[in-house]
Amino acid sequence: MRPSAVRLLNILVPVKRTVDYAVKIRVNPDQKGVDLNVKHSMNPFDEIAVEEAVRLREKLKDEVKSIKVVTIGPPKAAETLRTALAIGADSGIHIEIPESAPAPEPLGVAKALRAIIEREKDGVDLVIMGKQAIDDDAGQTGQMLAGLMDWAQATFASKLVVDPKSKEAEVTREVDGGLQELKCRLPLVVTTDLRLNEPRYASLPNIMKAKKKPIQKITPADLGVDLKPILETIKVTEPPKRVGGGKVENVDQLIAKLKEAGITPVKS
Repeated sequence: MRPSAVRLLNILVPVKRTVDYAVKIRVNPDQKGVDLNVKHSMNPFDEIAVEEAVRLREKLKDEVKSIKVVTIGPPKAAETLRTALAIGADSGIHIEIPESAPAPEPLGVAKALRAIIEREKDGVDLVIMGKQAIDDDAGQTGQMLAGLMDWAQATFASKLVVDPKSKEAEVTREVDGGLQELKCRLPLVVTTDLRLNEPRYASLPNIMKAKKKPIQKITPADLGVDLKPILETIKVTEPPKRVGGGKVENVDQLIAKLKEAGITPVKS
């Protein structure tokens, strides 16, 4: 009897175009959001996810069949896909929405990713994605996707070891009390923490190669999903500016200052 062929891994990495982490955020004039006319780049946690997928290929060699990246965003989001392709992904999918469209919410994104997975002819064995995006800090999409797909999930991963032969993965998670080790069956959704790896810089030759790699453009309608937000943002304001502190000479002055600020002692 011939041994059954080992299923090669197909990895999907969702990425997001966000305001660059070094940009100082400013509220826009209508106080419905922030000024987006600034530098954008790939969400840092998604960079870690792309890097981890590429490292898995470097370790497992031919056992990784494909690394595909997907993003939801306006036409400019294609630049984010090209960055991921330059790091080492094979191809991309761009779910294009108008420039003026509001940002999709986590549940809408998870439903779109589910539709992408269901369309993949060769299937998807592993989804690696950032634990959160630095613009909304929701940290919900990975968990929602795993729930919709009824897949195993391992969030806040700081170490990932995949065995394609046994179709299992060992994941070390960052938790409040320290580290937690999980063994999961594939298919699996993994969300990345900061300590998982340090992303590489894309070399110039790889940046040039990325321009020739395929990117498929589709719309939410093609996937049968509605990305219209359910929640309405009423108002966005900047936090109050911090007032400079002062020094006092003794305890009596301190008590007097506290009384001026309206702070009174609590009776026991």
